[in-house]
Parts: sequence; structure tokens; C-alpha cells
Amino acid sequence: QVQLVESGGGMVQAGGSLRLSCAASGRTFSNYCMGWFRQAPGKEREFVAAISWSAIVISYADSVKGRFTISRDNAKNTAYLQMNNLKPDDTAVYYCAAEYRDSSHYIGRRPGEYGYWGQGTQVTVSS
Repeated sequence: QVQLVESGGGMVQAGGSLRLSCAASGRTFSNYCMGWFRQAPGKEREFVAAISWSAIVISYADSVKGRFTISRDNAKNTAYLQMNNLKPDDTAVYYCAAEYRDSSHYIGRRPGEYGYWGQGTQVTVSS
């Protein structure tokens, strides 16, 4: 079992920045690929970014490329999502997710590829 706890959400004006953190506990974090997803009211949960457990492979949704950066610190059992130049369309509940993978290059881009989820943190961007 892996427990995930997100933090760092809040309210910010357009153009601002936030840094989300996802603290993991319960199992060896270093063998889990990590993903960030978001869900706005009335919309499906969508992929934001993912990072392999080795940090060799990283992927972003087109909508956040160049603005968001995913990273991880395996020694601290924590994953991060640095969000810059935020837009009102980024408003959503952000979730981190984890899944154990043997491959050091594996990442998942679909919610169904992850078995562990955090409770979510609200990000609100005002215009």
C-alpha cells in the first residue's frame, strides 16, 4: 500500500505560480512511477504530467508544456509539480497518482494505469 498526500494548492492570479507536492508513504517510493492529473467541475479527470521512477522519462499534456515541470526526490519520497504562468483554464482539483513498475522508463498517461491516488488539492486561477 502507498499513501499519497498532496499539498501546495491555492488561489492565484493568472500568470502566477504554484508548486504542488505529493508526499508518499508506506512503500519504497523509488519504484513507483508518478503522475499528476486534474479534474475541473463537470469534466473528466485529465492527464497533466508523469515521471518514471528513474526520472529518465517525463511526459506532459500539450496544454501545460512549457509551463509546468514535474520532478521527484526519491530520497524524500516526494513528487512535485511546478506550475508557472497559470491560466484560468488550469483551475481544477489536482491529484497525484502512483503505480509500481519494474521498468525504469515506464510512465502512465491514463488514470486507469494508476492504482494509488491522493485526496486532491484545489488550484484556482483568477483572471
